[in-house]
Amino acid sequence: MSSRSKSRKRAVDALYAADLRDAMATELLEQTKQSVIDHQNQDEIFDFANHLVEGVLSNQIEIDALLDSVSQNWPLDRMPAVDRAILRVATFELVFEAETPAQVVISEAVALAGELSTDDSSTFVNGVLAAIAATRKPI
Repeated sequence: MSSRSKSRKRAVDALYAADLRDAMATELLEQTKQSVIDHQNQDEIFDFANHLVEGVLSNQIEIDALLDSVSQNWPLDRMPAVDRAILRVATFELVFEAETPAQVVISEAVALAGELSTDDSSTFVNGVLAAIAATRKPI
């Protein structure tokens, strides 16, 4: 697994946990970083994860509005919390970052959904993100 993939998973984990605990995702991410500080390459992984979490939090109103408009019949509050976190991270990358190709972002999000969520989540995440990628240009 690449360091970017690990970063995305760390960001999703922090946003998911924050959603469930009503806590600050950045603080939870920092706590996780401290617990694995003796592992290799953690600075690179957590730097990008922190960038993703801060990007989601800074743009959450726009991200959530876009997700609501694309995921017809599935408002954010009806989605599994882990799907919400995955979609928020991927939407931030698709809309506010030009660095990573859309296919890579979508593929990584679908893989996370397959690993972390329900059997149907991969298809759902793929459809929502494909719709966003087709209609939005990076800012």
